Amino acid sequence: MTKKKNKPADSKDNGAETDVTWQATKSARMRTQILDAAIRCFVKLGYSRTTTTEIAREAGVSRGAMVHHFSNKQQLIKAAVEHLNMKRINDFKETILASDPAADHTDQGIDLYWQHLTSPYFVAFHELSVAARTDPELEKILIPSVKEFEKEWFQTARQLFPEWEGTGELFLLAMDITQFLLEGMSINTMFIRNPKRYERIRNYLKIRLREILAMGKARSGNTAVDSFLDDSSA
Repeated sequence: MTKKKNKPADSKDNGAETDVTWQATKSARMRTQILDAAIRCFVKLGYSRTTTTEIAREAGVSRGAMVHHFSNKQQLIKAAVEHLNMKRINDFKETILASDPAADHTDQGIDLYWQHLTSPYFVAFHELSVAARTDPELEKILIPSVKEFEKEWFQTARQLFPEWEGTGELFLLAMDITQFLLEGMSINTMFIRNPKRYERIRNYLKIRLREILAMGKARSGNTAVDSFLDDSSA
């Protein structure tokens, strides 16, 4: 009688591990699918009209499948906000990394950030920001994301603009002028559809930033930049 060969002891375990890994990957993909759908709903429907039913429909999943990942709307919105913030950060970083190192830093930086601000990711973020004005729970969710994005924005900007190294408060001023001006301008694109006006302002901003940097390094003592630096150091 021939003896029956036994399978290696770990073959069953390896199969179980593979199955667990596959299930985890499938679950992660569906979760991402739902969160991407939530972002699209913010853009297409607005925050107030974005319901769990609409998100499930946009994602192409059943309500039961969505509830498996997110037991209630608040949990889903919190995850969607965090997912959106990650998308914004990655989109901005990838755009900067793909930039031409030989091009003018100021021109390129402003144009790339404007490109980011006209993307669906910023539209979704702005929609949430407006809704948060009257929704304390949403405001509480958004604040950490805003802080995280600003941190990444400044770190990336320092890499993109090495000529500003060592300028301290002047660099922070330049970044604030750029961020607040461009973000405010992007909000108006829905009503004022005149690309030439926006291009004109961006071109002026590029000139102004170069002047700020030059005046900060020259320190003649009688410019607005000198007054700003004196006030900052007081």
